Amino acid sequence: MAGEKKVFGFEEVAGHNVTKDCWLIIAGKVYDVTSFMDEHPGGDEVLLAVTGKDATNDFEDIGHSESAREMMEKYLIGEIDASTIPVKRTHVTPQQAPGNPDKGDDMLIKILQFLVPILILGLAFAIRQYTKSE
Repeated sequence: MAGEKKVFGFEEVAGHNVTKDCWLIIAGKVYDVTSFMDEHPGGDEVLLAVTGKDATNDFEDIGHSESAREMMEKYLIGEIDASTIPVKRTHVTPQQAPGNPDKGDDMLIKILQFLVPILILGLAFAIRQYTKSE
């Protein structure tokens, strides 16, 4: 790209996330791959899946050829302002709802399923002992 490279903010790049307007961030550079969508060997879904984030790791994990890396130059439109890239979030487990009111009924049923047979056995044992002693 001749001349000075334009610097884009993350939000601006992330807004280009459809087949007819697709930009990617790879290694701190911004690429407009809209015209490449139909030609990409992995299909346009692969490219769309990495929009709105830094796609460097995804790009490197695939193991693109040297010719693919050279081809990227014609899609280069600028650089990303690194200060606008959101901090990577670590996985946060979703919080569970504090107790479901229906679960109390389920617990009562489980307790009764355990206690009723024991009470029946205890009653049968008591009756047998009572009748045996007479």
